[in-house]
Amino acid sequence: MRTLVYAHRGSSKAYAENTRAAYVQALADGADGIECDIHLSSDGFVVCHHDPTVDRTSDSNGRVGDKTLAELKSLDFSSWKNPRIPASHGKIHEQLVTLRELVELLQAADRPVGLAVEIKHPSPYGRQLEEAMIAELSDMGWQPEQSMVDDIYISFMSFDPGSVRYLMERIPPAHVCQLVTEVDEDWIDELVKAGESDRAGVAAVLAKAMTEGVELLNAGVPQLAGPGVAYMRKHPTVTSQWLARGATFRVWTVDDPEDARYLVDRGVAQLTSNVPALIKAHLGLA
Repeated sequence: MRTLVYAHRGSSKAYAENTRAAYVQALADGADGIECDIHLSSDGFVVCHHDPTVDRTSDSNGRVGDKTLAELKSLDFSSWKNPRIPASHGKIHEQLVTLRELVELLQAADRPVGLAVEIKHPSPYGRQLEEAMIAELSDMGWQPEQSMVDDIYISFMSFDPGSVRYLMERIPPAHVCQLVTEVDEDWIDELVKAGESDRAGVAAVLAKAMTEGVELLNAGVPQLAGPGVAYMRKHPTVTSQWLARGATFRVWTVDDPEDARYLVDRGVAQLTSNVPALIKAHLGLA
């Protein structure tokens, strides 16, 4: 079994997450694939960004979904992490990229590479996010059966079981990943700050979603399983059952070489890391 190492939001230890610089560096680091997160801008563009707001990762504030693409492009998404970006990695206001721009960047690499797209919910636009994503990729020549654009293999992920079920009605389950984790205070805080609901309401919704996600994986419906490292260590029995059933595991966020070796020994095929070059070197994959 060949172990694949995906770059988590790009090589995000070196450069700001989900930026052009992080993606370019991931390719330079020899990552087998890149993981990105997507939201919808107010004018309908699929953009690569993790949080529902730009507060943490830019020089501005507000919800991603309330801003146009031009407004998002005008922000500085890099300086908080690393203000010095090589010319080869793009200018400051080229750092936020659309999904189309990311695919084009991978096409320019001229080698087989994976792209793992995480659909972020809750979204103010509901399933319009998935619809816009599918329309954008289809316009670039993507076909759902093989889920390829040229040499780029594309898979889709979400913590939201509703999104996973929606995708599996349109895309073969082999290309769809149910993400699972423990509901923690940081996740609740992220959604509360975005104005979703009160803390108790958010916690209840997240807990229900994770229960439904585990049920989907227990039933063997999505063929990609995406637990975190801590989840793998805390729930060895259930995750071993998913592995035995034939699920392909893509585990995040694997920055510790000891975690990488533990996961490979357990039969995990795909690791997602902020430091893909380090993990590949440790596993002898460089």
